[in-house]
Amino acid sequence: MALTRPLSKLLSKRPLSTHLHRRHLSSATSHSWLRIHPEISSALKSNTPLVALESTIYTHGAIGNDLNLEQIVRDHGAIPAVCGVYAGQATVGLTPEEITTMVDQGAKKVSRRDLAYLVGQGICGNKIHGGTTIAGTMILARAAGIRVFGTGGLGGVHQNGENTLDISADLTELGRTRVAVVSSGVKGFLDIPKTLEVLETQGVLVATFADGKDQKEVDFPAFWARESGIRSPAVVWDEKEAAAILLAQEKYGIETGMLFVNPLPKEFEIPRSEMEEVIKIAVREAEEQAKGSENTPFVLRRIKELTNGRSVTANKALVRDNVARAAKIAVEFSKLVDGNPVTVGMASGNKTTLTQKPASSPEVEVKSSVEKPKADHTVDILVAGSVALDLNCDYAGGGKTVSPALNTSNPASISQSVGGVGHNIALAAHKVSEENNVRLCSMVGDDIAGSTILSSLSAAGLDTSYIRTLGHEYPSARTAQYVAVNDAHKSLVLAMADMAIISTHSFPNYWNSAVKASKPKWMVVDANWAEHDIQTWIQAGHKHDAKIAFEPVSAAKAVRLFPKLKHHHRKPELGLFPHPSVHLSTPNQYELLAMYEAANENGYLDTHNWFPIIDAFGIMRGAREQFVDIAGAAATDAGIPVQSVNLLPYIPTIITKLGSNGVLLTTLLEKNDPRIRDPEHARWVVSRSLSDHPTVGGVYMRLFPAAERVKEEDIVSVNGIGDTFAGVLIAGLARGGGVEELIDIAQRAAVFTLKSAKGVSDEVAGLREEMRQIVGKQ
Repeated sequence: MALTRPLSKLLSKRPLSTHLHRRHLSSATSHSWLRIHPEISSALKSNTPLVALESTIYTHGAIGNDLNLEQIVRDHGAIPAVCGVYAGQATVGLTPEEITTMVDQGAKKVSRRDLAYLVGQGICGNKIHGGTTIAGTMILARAAGIRVFGTGGLGGVHQNGENTLDISADLTELGRTRVAVVSSGVKGFLDIPKTLEVLETQGVLVATFADGKDQKEVDFPAFWARESGIRSPAVVWDEKEAAAILLAQEKYGIETGMLFVNPLPKEFEIPRSEMEEVIKIAVREAEEQAKGSENTPFVLRRIKELTNGRSVTANKALVRDNVARAAKIAVEFSKLVDGNPVTVGMASGNKTTLTQKPASSPEVEVKSSVEKPKADHTVDILVAGSVALDLNCDYAGGGKTVSPALNTSNPASISQSVGGVGHNIALAAHKVSEENNVRLCSMVGDDIAGSTILSSLSAAGLDTSYIRTLGHEYPSARTAQYVAVNDAHKSLVLAMADMAIISTHSFPNYWNSAVKASKPKWMVVDANWAEHDIQTWIQAGHKHDAKIAFEPVSAAKAVRLFPKLKHHHRKPELGLFPHPSVHLSTPNQYELLAMYEAANENGYLDTHNWFPIIDAFGIMRGAREQFVDIAGAAATDAGIPVQSVNLLPYIPTIITKLGSNGVLLTTLLEKNDPRIRDPEHARWVVSRSLSDHPTVGGVYMRLFPAAERVKEEDIVSVNGIGDTFAGVLIAGLARGGGVEELIDIAQRAAVFTLKSAKGVSDEVAGLREEMRQIVGKQ
């Protein structure tokens, strides 16, 4: 039976905009209009899968408090975000304690009409709790940027709804709020045909999961029953296809929601014929005994009684299954956003492959290099790090004044170059070795600076296929830039760095694909990434058998290698010798100290796996004399040897840059390392393992003097010297060279850059033949 034309027209209308007189509320200026839990906020920035959950299922539900929905979402790879109003504040990511408080103190039911009322009351000091319905949850999820919402059953059109206008706000909300809702349809006692017609009028896609059935046999479910006798308007085959549909909806800017219908698991369904009789009885009694808002609760209560509680068991099963399916869709959607292709299987056996390219505008055509990395050929070195546009502003005031004046404009000589730690390392490795295939994996914005960088990289001969261009739809998607203000002597006065594009955005699936496709021998990860992204890069490299080098960047960022251990457990994400996640690092003494302190404070130096390795070193109390003899008194007093030794189980080779004093190599020797018994290396073997440890042989420590004493007047810029050292060192290692043989050439390359205005001196290319000779001897 179709809806009457007047009702269809009524539901298709949108509210007209009105001009409201402004009223001053002093407290409103500081009110947080949407409180987002930090875990949710972090997930939004990093493209971690998220699933919105309603709070009325807790505050007004009648199916118990043992649903465990949040854990189900986590078990399927996503993060749950319970939405509601807590103490007058709209919240995405309610904590279990807050939900308990809401249940204990009482909460209003919040749909679209109620949201502003409760928040407005909160501004005025009346802190009311509110459990959001499907409509209310959709609004908060959309405001936060969450695309997928898992729930139980949708509201719909009640029987005789064309006359009573008893129609759920869930339906109109789907018509104007772009969120994908996963449910088991509408409650079976509602008018399903009229509900579907309203959704059609609202422009809402309704697609039911086929669950193995032929497309022509898929019914829109009747909640407790898997079949209703009414064919589903559309069919979706799996979570991958649902994610692709959601992505298309978003890219076209279509603001209506979509309903993915998930029939409840077969083992919990109540046969359609039985449920139809139960519903007739419950609805008839409700017409006689319940009116208005009491109608639905009465019907549900009677259905529970008439089915001996089986309806509640089925309800629990379907809502759990729905949130699990919502999590799977969210995971697949994140993969698409990360650039991974998705193959969608059809009932006929045909397949369609879809690849998402984040666009800089709503247009379908995209001009950014964000495709999934192609496995065209392997690379020797993959550098995962920053690339930035550097501006050097040298004061040029003249006279006796050498420093720029504050609070005014100053004359200057301004130069522009492409920099960034990752870029410099990749460029140095590329320059010193034509034989190495070097690739930089980084991000730039869709702006002038990004275009400048890509052109510069191509001109330098660096492969740009792994440089992602982020469009304006991404927050903080500005190309990284570094501005240095120097005095007349070119000494740094002030610097400003905008690296948000690297530290804010995360594409773990894309990065895993990049490592898998390129299969690098060596991979360099710089510390400009966020903590969790550093771990993602390292794990990806470890998974695909790459040797990992960690470049600390700065003391402040070096600590990111050793984040706090999760849930206070004692098992770090970093692997330890003989299976370390990181094989080498090249810190300066300040970065080394920061790494050591972070590892110590965050529990890495008192785990049950760390102690046996340290004990196996066999370092005695009298080791200080050896340290002084090798590294010198100043370095020993600064704690450099001790800090290095303590970190060796996690980083078996540490090369500490000591400026004009050279570099200190500290490395963990394996049991069969020939240096342990070689007389020529005896003075640098500071300990030999006396235990029965199967792999630890000892500790090797050697100071390499500076390659050249550079006069102060010959120093042009200190920018990039450490990056040049690391890049040349890794270039040699990738070709089979040994660390000890490569340190001198790496230091001399750094000296070239010290005397150059560029981040990597062009003279580094002049070391190619020497590099060939060094690696040819190995």
